[in-house]
Order: sequence, then C-alpha cells, then structure tokens
Amino acid sequence: MIGDLLREAEHKMEQAVEHVGSEFATVRTGRANPQILHRIQVEYYGSPTPLVQLASISVPEPRMLVVQPFDQSAMSNIERAIQQSDLGVNPTNDGKVIRVVFPTLTEERRKELVKVVKNMAEEGRVAVRNIRRHSKSDMEALQGEISEDDIRRGEEELQKLTDRYIERIDTLLANKEQELLEV
Repeated sequence: MIGDLLREAEHKMEQAVEHVGSEFATVRTGRANPQILHRIQVEYYGSPTPLVQLASISVPEPRMLVVQPFDQSAMSNIERAIQQSDLGVNPTNDGKVIRVVFPTLTEERRKELVKVVKNMAEEGRVAVRNIRRHSKSDMEALQGEISEDDIRRGEEELQKLTDRYIERIDTLLANKEQELLEV
C-alpha cells in the first residue's frame, strides 16, 4: 500500500518537473526557439486555434523564426496574434511566410525574465510539496491497517522523493537563469 502511494507520488512529481521544464521553454532567451510560439492562439474561422496547428515553424538563423502557414488565408491572423502576444516582437510578412526576428535582450529585460522563471520554479516546488502533503495524509489514513513504523518509513521515503524532485527543479532553474543571463 505504501509502495503504491510512493509510486503514484513519484509519477505526479515527475509530471510537475516536466511541466516546469516546458514552461521554461516558453520563456525566450537570446536565441530563437520554436516552443516560444507554442502557446500563441490564433483566431481561425471564429475559434482560437494553437499556432502550431496552423503553420510550420523553423529556425533558419539563431535569432529568427520563420512561420509558414498551411493556409495562406490565415496569414494576417497569425501575424496579428504574434504581434499581440507578450513576446515583444514585430513579425514581418512577405506574402508566403512570416519572419519573426528577436532583438537582443537588454540587461533589464533579462532580469525581468529571470524573475518570471523564478516564479515558475516556485510554482513547481509548491506543486511538488502539495503532492507530498496529499500522499502523507493518504499514508496517515492507513493508520490501523499498517504499523506506525511502516508509515514513518513511508513518510521518510516520501520526503526523500520530494527533496530529489525539488532539487531537479532547482537545477532546471539554474540552467535557465544561466541561459538568460548569457550575453
């Protein structure tokens, strides 16, 4: 029973760390990354549609993305959605593709992005701690069915898991900070 609870907690913690990693990928650094555009929604025939479903995205140069719509009629909507996003970029349209050039980040913008990334990491840590809290209460609910020593050992194992996953989030954060502050 304790083993099942620990496996379930580990699985959920793994998902939390993966989520933090994917969130970090949406924060732009000095170079272009197609994942930056993954969260952009485009108005397409009256309904918001993810940009990745409407166009292919490539990286021809380190600071440029090229967005090639599958349907040319969606070109202006895609361009508008990129402009209105919080990326701070101005796309250019040549009739066939949309080019998104990323300006070099200023020192001030880099520091702002580090704060954003730190908040994302803290949300991930909180998620891992919440998983621990729920698993611990599930273990305590088993009291009477299994011995207190088994519950205590399970809680110690749960704490080790929690520490390990929080450490992974901290490592991801350190890497992303270094990437952001790299000039």
